[in-house]
Amino acid sequence: MRRATIGLWILLLLVGVAAPCAGQSGPASPDGQKLEAAWAALRARNARDYAVATPNGIDEARFVEIGGIQQWITIRGEDRNNPVLLFLHGGPGDATNPWGYAVFRLWLKHFTVVQWDQRGAGRTFGKNPDASPTITLSRMTQDGVELADLLRKQLRKDKIIVVGHSFGSLLGVHMVKARPDLFYAFVGTGQVADPATGYTVAYAALLKKADTIKNERASRELREVGPPPYSNGRGYAVQRKWSNLFEGADAFIFSMVGFALTAPGYTLRDVNDWFDGQGVSGDRLVPETSALTAKTLGGEFAVPVFVIQGAEDFTTPTSLARSFVDSIRAPAKAFVSIDGGGHFAVFMKSSAFLDQLEARVLPLAR
Repeated sequence: MRRATIGLWILLLLVGVAAPCAGQSGPASPDGQKLEAAWAALRARNARDYAVATPNGIDEARFVEIGGIQQWITIRGEDRNNPVLLFLHGGPGDATNPWGYAVFRLWLKHFTVVQWDQRGAGRTFGKNPDASPTITLSRMTQDGVELADLLRKQLRKDKIIVVGHSFGSLLGVHMVKARPDLFYAFVGTGQVADPATGYTVAYAALLKKADTIKNERASRELREVGPPPYSNGRGYAVQRKWSNLFEGADAFIFSMVGFALTAPGYTLRDVNDWFDGQGVSGDRLVPETSALTAKTLGGEFAVPVFVIQGAEDFTTPTSLARSFVDSIRAPAKAFVSIDGGGHFAVFMKSSAFLDQLEARVLPLAR
């Protein structure tokens, strides 16, 4: 938990905030006052620019009881008659609610988008800091099923659509297998296809990319750590570094933090919970999910399955996602590659992703 809080304070210091020491009182520095005013103005602007103001729209945010604890959801859309789309964030623990109000705004014309701070993430983590022992894949699968059924009933829909990113794709697979009757379709992106070999395949793809574009520093650093598995975190850190740089994801990640810091209704405590939840969720879930295999995630599906993947995803390799779709049996299935996209294609290429949802998934829910 501490590593996330430290990361946030480093970020704040970089943008010029001089936080008072614990126990100190008194007004903020002049620079701090200016930044606080700027943040307030940006929050007001974001509340105005990303608002839902259509006559039949919906814009709700609340805690609901799921799995015996209070969990945070937002429900937003321009027309209540539109199909409901439940977005499952990745991480694990990396809730999209702090910044998703901006990135999903264009989707609200066609879908009622539900974002959920999963058990151990975001405001759900802040509300239930002692629930960490219950952060398991099986418990969260049941949470997701309960939420899907709740949404279906409260929003008066026969079924809903589920879209899962990264860890959320893994969670979504388990949910639609458990209760296919609740879902029109499953859409995966940053699809987790084979955790046992993912890092090894990604390493080879990264090294090939580095050599192809003649990035000597990337080639050197990757060869220094060698292929996984690694005895410490350095090798994985090198892989993450170059996957983000090759995909152009660094700018997106910083913009994500910026939108979170200026999210309407959010406080620094909420942002800290967002960071801290990622650390706790990773500690709880990564050992469990790393043991999963392609066989356990694939097989038979009773709902249509679509994987919309960045053409160069160096985190959850595109080649494995394609093999996942090839291997499964489903009433309908398709693999779609988004040119210029990486692991965060659903966010960084949001319009192209939406085009695929409209063409392939929306007709199933009409």
